Amino acid sequence: MGIRAIERVLEVLVELNRQPFSTIAGLHAATGLPKPTLVRILRTLEEQGYVDNDPRLGGYQVTAQVVSLSGGFHKDPMVVEAGRPWAVALTRNHQWPISIALYDRDSVAVRFSTIPDSAISPFHRTVNMRLPILTRGLGLAYFAFAPLEEQQLILSILRESDDPENKLARSPDILNRLVEEIRSQGYAMRAANVEPRNSNTIAVPIFNTEERVAASLGLTYFRSAFPTIELATAKYVPLLRQASREITIDLRRLSAAARQGVE
Repeated sequence: MGIRAIERVLEVLVELNRQPFSTIAGLHAATGLPKPTLVRILRTLEEQGYVDNDPRLGGYQVTAQVVSLSGGFHKDPMVVEAGRPWAVALTRNHQWPISIALYDRDSVAVRFSTIPDSAISPFHRTVNMRLPILTRGLGLAYFAFAPLEEQQLILSILRESDDPENKLARSPDILNRLVEEIRSQGYAMRAANVEPRNSNTIAVPIFNTEERVAASLGLTYFRSAFPTIELATAKYVPLLRQASREITIDLRRLSAAARQGVE
């Protein structure tokens, strides 16, 4: 039998990691924990250095100290290992943050981000943030290029959701047209009607050695930096697609090296 107090702290930490910043009301809605309990947990985490309460953002956010909690975990998914240097290089050359996301049941989860390398990131942090599949660039870039049977499995999960960002799962005609458009142009973007509206994400699929989509690669920028979306996509889509191709090549190399190591 688990220790409920520890379970509650972990619930709060997981939820804090999913958002750039969190409020007491938001944490209460997400975890179901009483607000007085949340206040005590957050105060303790703040005292221990794992959480900041930033009045400028109007909420709580995890600090860099949470990285120490993953010190014993050393194995990244191979696609993240292959994609990391290309993501870092894109940010160094073009400043905007780059993310790599993997499919995770009813969402895509950001598993790597170059936000620490970007001086102009729209977000404070995104690693471990779970993003809706059908309204976010990183989610759509994965979904649109997934095999039909995987798409159907994902949709069967999303149709049971009450999240407004999953309602497109119940509109097959609209969704099919969107998927066709994404596959034709080779990239996806965040839906215009979801927050935050001051930024946008352009994302492309990353394919594995069997030419199946393995992850998505996205660049996030402030909308105000470009007069039109077309100018942003014209500049960054070719760079993202080239990086995706190079990541697949590196995946083949890493996979071959892993096989040789086993042999």
